[in-house]
Amino acid sequence: MKRALFICTQNRLRSPTAEQIFSSWPNVETDSAGLGNDANVSLSPEQLAWADIIFVMEKTHRNKLSAKFKSHLNGKRVICLEIPDEYEFMQPELIRLLEAKAGKFLR
Repeated sequence: MKRALFICTQNRLRSPTAEQIFSSWPNVETDSAGLGNDANVSLSPEQLAWADIIFVMEKTHRNKLSAKFKSHLNGKRVICLEIPDEYEFMQPELIRLLEAKAGKFLR
């Protein structure tokens, strides 16, 4: 079982879409969070401890994650998907991008 954590800024569009899409994949458990101060679900150290693999949507998220949670990462794999904040929740183009970029790590 792979435990995948998806992180964006607000946890409203990209990371919740990824959480929902991959939650139906076999042998994949998902969670999502945001790094922004007003995120729907703010990232917690517990989520990082739970995750086997961490996906961030942009390089700025990777930088913020390292700055804020460095001691909680403990050598975990952090993958930047390079998906800009220009998609709506469950938008078909976003789903295709997520499946193409993150899917290969979750198969």
